[in-house]
Amino acid sequence: MLISKYSISLRKGISVFITSVILTTGVYAQKVKPYVENWESINKHQEAPEWFNDAKFGIYFHWGVYSVPGFSTWYPRNMFIPGMAEYNFHKEKYGDPAKFGYHDLVPLFKAENFNAQEWAQLFKDAGAQFAGPVAEHHDGFAMWDSKLTPWNAKDMGPKKDITGELEKAIRKLDMKFITTFHHERQLQRYVDKPNEEFSNKKNYEKFWESHFPFFKGMPTTSTDPKLRLLYGNIPEKEWLENQWFGKIKEVVDKYNPDILWFDGWLHMIPEAYRLKMAAYYLNHAKKKNQEVVIVRKQRDLPLEMSVDDLEKSRKNRLEAKTWMTDETIGIKDWSYTTNLQIKSLSDILHILIDVVSKNGVLLLNIAPTPSGDIPENQREVLLGVGKWLKTNGEAIYNTRPWYTYGEGPTKEPEGHFENREAFLKVKYSAKDVRYTTKTGVIYATLLGELGAGQEVILKSFAKDQLPKIERVRNVSFIGSDEKIKWSQTEKGLVIQAPAEAIKGLATTIKIQVQAMDEPYNIMKEPNKTAKENEG
Repeated sequence: MLISKYSISLRKGISVFITSVILTTGVYAQKVKPYVENWESINKHQEAPEWFNDAKFGIYFHWGVYSVPGFSTWYPRNMFIPGMAEYNFHKEKYGDPAKFGYHDLVPLFKAENFNAQEWAQLFKDAGAQFAGPVAEHHDGFAMWDSKLTPWNAKDMGPKKDITGELEKAIRKLDMKFITTFHHERQLQRYVDKPNEEFSNKKNYEKFWESHFPFFKGMPTTSTDPKLRLLYGNIPEKEWLENQWFGKIKEVVDKYNPDILWFDGWLHMIPEAYRLKMAAYYLNHAKKKNQEVVIVRKQRDLPLEMSVDDLEKSRKNRLEAKTWMTDETIGIKDWSYTTNLQIKSLSDILHILIDVVSKNGVLLLNIAPTPSGDIPENQREVLLGVGKWLKTNGEAIYNTRPWYTYGEGPTKEPEGHFENREAFLKVKYSAKDVRYTTKTGVIYATLLGELGAGQEVILKSFAKDQLPKIERVRNVSFIGSDEKIKWSQTEKGLVIQAPAEAIKGLATTIKIQVQAMDEPYNIMKEPNKTAKENEG
């Protein structure tokens, strides 16, 4: 057989190409190693990717079987403890909890009006950049199509894959998807305690690491193969593998969440399983080419690989490291109650602006009804936030913190969840200013409405305060076309508000600096302490 020079050349070319691909693939495989189950490996994960730093605002919701009585989020626990308000309510409305247990409420959770597309559109209109469900609360009921427990929204109650329908609808509107897990407390950890200890109100927090009290004679102690899966009456090893880790793995495999958020109590989960969870999720994301986020709440994961979350509270200083706060629209409860009182639009909007100025991200909780409706007063707040963001969003999205978060007389308290009542009392005014930056721009958002022609002095622009000279070239008010009078003085940036007042709960001033100057960004100098200007 005759072989031409062309054929030989072609074969050599193919051989070289294949060898090159094999070598390149081998090098790539060496570079992109999978995460292994130790902190040294997992801590290499970039805990806050750029999209998360850009997003600033997300929405989730407490919604499930516990919404049915319309009484409190802690209903599943407290309904079994004599003397608690939930116990008395349950006994009067449904009967003795020993005979009509939490599992008997499941058929009453019908979600007949739930519409994933409508919910997703509302979240989008509110300005959220990510959204999703409480996948499972402390109560053992999975809000997805689960093969690991019969107590799931597809097989019982709504008979719908709530998580699956939402995931599709949320992604269709170009939002990221979050799932939150609270099921660390589901396991029965106090099976050897006598009833008298559980019934003593003084011991309420003594048995806090388990959601359902192990009252003998109550359904919570049942060994029925089906009931025990709901009430967590399972050997710990089996529970850890099939219920704690297994459920997270199932949600990750089925719905590919961009954010995996944990409601604390991870210290009750053995370290080996925390490592197993993190490695599995991060490797799964790598295969899907996803940049994902793991959020922790109670110092139970390393901050090298997770984002810190503060419940119903927030930082009172600027942080170089991205953080999150989960805040609820309800003043007290997280889930729907028949007399739910909610925070005002101004409170929610000001919390968002304050959080973002300090390098935080707001995760806002809402409380749908058991029928799957989002109450009108909650909708009004969400749409009010969205309306403000539609005009002023450039001062929120894709921004980074300046050298100071702001100035003004109002100061947030120290602390975390334990100071939630103090945080509720914080009220801002137009004297409180919050800053954010982008290349060539510094935004100053006043947490109130300015009067027509009112003079404002931004003290953070005083020369003795600035870490670098910010040469201002123009000042304008978002929402106004008026030419603004301003001057940069030793005392700060002096600005005269438009002659026609800008109506709204927060007023944004756009300060453009010289194009050659990139505004100071504390994230680029994480070892520096942010300045705080009060006045």
